[in-house]
Amino acid sequence: MLRLDRQPWREVRAAGERGAIAVLPVGSQEQHSAHLPMGTDTMLAEAVVDAAIARLGDGGPELVRLPALPFGHSPHHLFAAAVSLSPATLQAVLADVLDSLARSGFRRVLLVNGHGGNDEIVRLAVKRCALERDVALGACSYWALGEGGPPGHAGAFETSLMLAAHPDLVATPAPWQAPDEPPLFHRPPAPGLVVERHGEWARVGGTTDDPGAADATTGAALLDARAEALAGAIRAFHAATATSHGGGNP
Repeated sequence: MLRLDRQPWREVRAAGERGAIAVLPVGSQEQHSAHLPMGTDTMLAEAVVDAAIARLGDGGPELVRLPALPFGHSPHHLFAAAVSLSPATLQAVLADVLDSLARSGFRRVLLVNGHGGNDEIVRLAVKRCALERDVALGACSYWALGEGGPPGHAGAFETSLMLAAHPDLVATPAPWQAPDEPPLFHRPPAPGLVVERHGEWARVGGTTDDPGAADATTGAALLDARAEALAGAIRAFHAATATSHGGGNP
């Protein structure tokens, strides 16, 4: 595995021309209650990507790991604190990144998202770029791979993962009280139905479930499962695109 930001340009270009897959974690900067840092989504995307790459080892497909994109689409967190890009701006940034990689010799790129507000945008970015350039692109949100339900926000899932990945950045959560009416963006009234209600994020304080239920052991298991699922997705992406865009190296 090469790190794009730590290699000379000729090595990076040569890797792309050999058919290496460029992997870009995409995160956000936003409130995660009072016990998690604003960069939680970015750090967790990086943690899952790096753990997946470690699992693939030397026998896996050649990868070039890009620095994470630290900003995302987070207007629903501006009630507290966030650095948010508009959908058009994030779409334009991703389009420029993908175009730059294509011009630099890469024909395969995988976007790994760490923030729910980015999900539709990263998927649209790869669809649009693949229409315009002779490339093979993939996009996923790390929590959607493998088994498991919705991860929630600043609750047990993310807090457990942060206790495993960055325990020094996790404060003791305040006692949590469930809202009288659960937020519909977290538990929709019908499967497959997306519901957004004005003011709901502020009403529930940005936390969807009890972070006090988190622990590092659970976090390590969650990180292991998500990393294994991402490693499997990378293998599958490589196998499906190697002949067409990977230099013919299955």
